Amino acid sequence: MPAVTSPALTGSPGLRRTPMQARSRERVERILDSASDLVVEHGVDALSTRAIAAEAEVPIASLYQYFSDRDAILLALVERDTLEMDEQVAADLAELTDLSVASLVETTMRAYVKVYARRPDFVEIWLRGRTNPAVNDFGRQHNRRTAQELRTFAVDAGLARPDMPLAAAELAVEIGDRCFQLAYETDLAGDPFLVEQGIAMVAAYLRTFAAEPAA
Repeated sequence: MPAVTSPALTGSPGLRRTPMQARSRERVERILDSASDLVVEHGVDALSTRAIAAEAEVPIASLYQYFSDRDAILLALVERDTLEMDEQVAADLAELTDLSVASLVETTMRAYVKVYARRPDFVEIWLRGRTNPAVNDFGRQHNRRTAQELRTFAVDAGLARPDMPLAAAELAVEIGDRCFQLAYETDLAGDPFLVEQGIAMVAAYLRTFAAEPAA
């Protein structure tokens, strides 16, 4: 599966100014890491640019050079985390030897679980929040892009019928996303039962569009 072209720090809509020098990039990463720690510790609602600057040990004026406000930082965090998810999905699918609809779904969804464990800020911002319109719009666009790429992968691999509607793939991704919301609603580690059930539900739905086995 090709790597998804999610925005990285350079060219990110969340950034007011693109960091060009290594020192500037390091400062931006420190701001994001500090925001991530604060989100996990205190939640999204308690986050402020002043608290982030203090945690990152940077002047508040330096923070505003790169981010217009707190919501821009949240968007940049979600962009960074989803890029990591895309890379994890691509790496795990590249190692998959037993290709089937079920293995495609399970591998993809478990790749997300791996990143959720590494990036609990994403759980707080996306799976529990979505109050930021820009974050919500970015997440929905990412879901649609993911659906399109996974559909292409499944059709090219002979797993799904060529006439599978894109809307079906989008629905499957949204179902999985909602299952993750429920699984991580009260526990950053996630509810294993709900994750398993989500995988089973998505796989069962997509099997209705599976390609006929070769004669």
